[in-house]
Amino acid sequence: MAQKIRILLAKPGLDGHDRGAKVVARGLRDAGFEVIYTGLHQTPEMIARAALDEDVDAVGISVMSGAHLTLMPRIVELLREQGQNDVLTFGGGIIPDEDLAPLADAGIERVFLPGSSIAEIVEWITTRVAER
Repeated sequence: MAQKIRILLAKPGLDGHDRGAKVVARGLRDAGFEVIYTGLHQTPEMIARAALDEDVDAVGISVMSGAHLTLMPRIVELLREQGQNDVLTFGGGIIPDEDLAPLADAGIERVFLPGSSIAEIVEWITTRVAER
């Protein structure tokens, strides 16, 4: 039996809008992934530690507060410091187009904007994990 892909979904910072993250978490679970949701108001350090403790394949970061250029790169930095160079990192939320390139440069491999389908997210994760 193949091992389930493990995903950590995180809500960093003061952002209190978690409906989208919960929809994605449920969709990924229904697609057969094992999903760990951190809950609201997590620090980058808490998220990186949870990723290490849970031995995840990917970390999804949802930011609706506008702090994505600070929070997302910090999480990637902490993952790398912990030696988790093979953990996929992706984001979602309200992210302006002009911020996509800086996030990619910081190590966020993909950003799913409002309107992205669960099927699209599932396909991307499945493909990227298989490529590792």
